[in-house]
Amino acid sequence: MTTIDIPPTIDLTPVRPRPTGFLQDTVSIAGRALRAVPKDLSAVIPPVLIAFFFFIVNIATLKGLTQGSIAGFDYTAFEMPTAILLGVTGVSRAPALVLDVQDGYLDRLLLTPVRRLSILVGHMVADVVVAAVLTLPILIMGFILGVRFESGPLGVLVFIALAAFWSLAFAAFGYAIALKTGNPAAVQSSFLLFFPFLFLTSSYVPREQLTPWLQHVAAWNPVTYILEGLRSLAMVGWNASDIGQAALAIALVAVLSFAMCFKALDGRVKQR
Repeated sequence: MTTIDIPPTIDLTPVRPRPTGFLQDTVSIAGRALRAVPKDLSAVIPPVLIAFFFFIVNIATLKGLTQGSIAGFDYTAFEMPTAILLGVTGVSRAPALVLDVQDGYLDRLLLTPVRRLSILVGHMVADVVVAAVLTLPILIMGFILGVRFESGPLGVLVFIALAAFWSLAFAAFGYAIALKTGNPAAVQSSFLLFFPFLFLTSSYVPREQLTPWLQHVAAWNPVTYILEGLRSLAMVGWNASDIGQAALAIALVAVLSFAMCFKALDGRVKQR
């Protein structure tokens, strides 16, 4: 008697990727963004070189004039935060995100179970790391030129953290433009938004030395308080008022930039 083998039932249920947690998604996106940094050094080296240039030139130009009129004033320590902000502001992975939009990678990513918020947060985590690293060569230059932190080693860490989180707060504007327009030129020009904020403040001389109208403008400029908080750590020590005002200024800018950024992400997701 012949036995007939009946093939097993074939499961035709489609195989779908399993969603992972928010933290794992964020780490994956951040890791990808950080691995791309060595391949795109043109995005991080020029800002540091520009910061070095202005740091050295401004000290050579204004140090004698400023220190000559203010007894015991350390102009090198005063100017270092300005160089730091020049070096880290506008440095982000937003241009890389534009390329993801243009080549369709972002659209493919949105088809996966990855958390939408992780796409932005992952890039932002990478930005904080990059900004923190970019402060180091400028700090080293400051130390070589004689800057000594009155707040000690812990003050240096707080200094780096404030600079990195300011970089993140400003970078969110670039992400908003990237997600809204998908235009690399528009993202690159976002750095120009920073120049009025930098120059309409106490970037080169103390606020008391500014003309009256510029003092009033600087008083409403959040960058003024960020600079003063950073300078306080280097020149004064642990001044809670200056540091708190710097953190508040960063937070206020971040509220605006993040709101724009997340709204742009929501609009991009809805296009799917």
